[in-house]
Amino acid sequence: MEENFRDSIGTINKEGKRAWVFPKKPSGPLYEYRKYVSYALLLFLLASPFIKINGNQFLMFNVLERRFNIFGLPFWPQDFYLFVLSMIIGVVFIALFTVAFGRIFCGWLCPQTIFMEMVFRRVEYWIDGDRGAQKRLDRQGWNAEKIKKRALKWTVFFFISFLIANVFLAYLIGSDRLLLYISQGPFQHISTLVSLLIFTAVFFFVFAWFREQVCIIACPYGRMQGVLLDNKSIVVAYDHKRGEGKNGRKKFKKGEDRQALGHGDCIDCFQCVNVCPTGIDIRNGTQLECVNCTACIDECDTIMENVHLPKGLIRYASEENIEKKTPFTFTPRLKGYSAVLLILTGILAGMLFLRNDLEANILRLPGQLYEHKENNIISNVFTYKLLNKTTRTIDDVSFKLLSHNGKIEVVTHENFNVPAQGLSEGTLFIEINNSALNGDKDKLRIGVYSGEDLIETTTARFLAPRSYK
Repeated sequence: MEENFRDSIGTINKEGKRAWVFPKKPSGPLYEYRKYVSYALLLFLLASPFIKINGNQFLMFNVLERRFNIFGLPFWPQDFYLFVLSMIIGVVFIALFTVAFGRIFCGWLCPQTIFMEMVFRRVEYWIDGDRGAQKRLDRQGWNAEKIKKRALKWTVFFFISFLIANVFLAYLIGSDRLLLYISQGPFQHISTLVSLLIFTAVFFFVFAWFREQVCIIACPYGRMQGVLLDNKSIVVAYDHKRGEGKNGRKKFKKGEDRQALGHGDCIDCFQCVNVCPTGIDIRNGTQLECVNCTACIDECDTIMENVHLPKGLIRYASEENIEKKTPFTFTPRLKGYSAVLLILTGILAGMLFLRNDLEANILRLPGQLYEHKENNIISNVFTYKLLNKTTRTIDDVSFKLLSHNGKIEVVTHENFNVPAQGLSEGTLFIEINNSALNGDKDKLRIGVYSGEDLIETTTARFLAPRSYK
């Protein structure tokens, strides 16, 4: 077998320039399954910003305002630890999935692959034709046919990129705001329009030119394979023992007894190479460019059927399965990753369950000391901020001292409401008799009530004269 693939990636030629990939249009049962999965995910991706649950966008990642909605649940900056824990769980899950099944996420679930192979590439097949027609079009001069096809393709690509950019913007600023900006006219919001055009240009560049280089060069996941994969991982693999035989692969000749001649089942037709979207030869083994898209499996099975040989020469299998015919086993390594994932998921679930509906912060007013009143009463002034994380208004809110005997007076109103997903702030006075204080900086425990129900507790420092310890 040739092993020059170890010296360079599949999209670089001998001169060090980019070798443009013209993959053959895939077909077969696995490709059909991929289409169903891809279209379902595309529908989910395009619809998620416009789906509302209890008035909340289903998915939103508003980085500028630090507001996130995950499956309709709102998360605020105060919940950042939950977001970090979720990211850690995601990394562990990807590691577990990769150890078990290789880079199958890239071929079946990654948005880059789905848009490239199931949207832009299919448009390209429709306009430019299959592999052979695309190669001929690339070689020919800029005549009327080529100009027409390139203009049509790039126009469609730009339109799709513009649509994707709008959806992407809906995730960032919220679909309601995006629709408002559209109804008011783009020139009323120039900064948003500029951002939209920049996103459009980036998506157009990625899908019209950069393409598979995202998976090979930009995405670090391919390099993670070298660390995470082992000989027990299930990947898209070529059965070299069956394909090579004793005397290697050989072109098919009708009526020839290949086994008697010592040749393997691989007829060296190169169709697995021609259909690969990253331009590799899967017969050279697992490579970082392989995204486990299964196009080579479908193509090889079709060839095997045509020459009346068993299917499965290229299939989902582990190196150990090919060498020793051992089945997939749940290894100690997988058990370890699974245990860590289960523990982290349990911690996240517990934190979500225990997360307070109301975030309360009470701080002493900067620059203000205590005030000594009649009857030995010490008074401090505080500011409060109450953040309602729910989609309902919290009514009849009041404060009570839980740690000391004293009273709390809220400026301008006694009881008030905190709007849904809103902030309520103001000023309050806390008055405590000197005899109830233990020092000059007592720690107070304050309860926040909705009617008679305690919904949150918080703490604050209370200043008093040093002489009254």
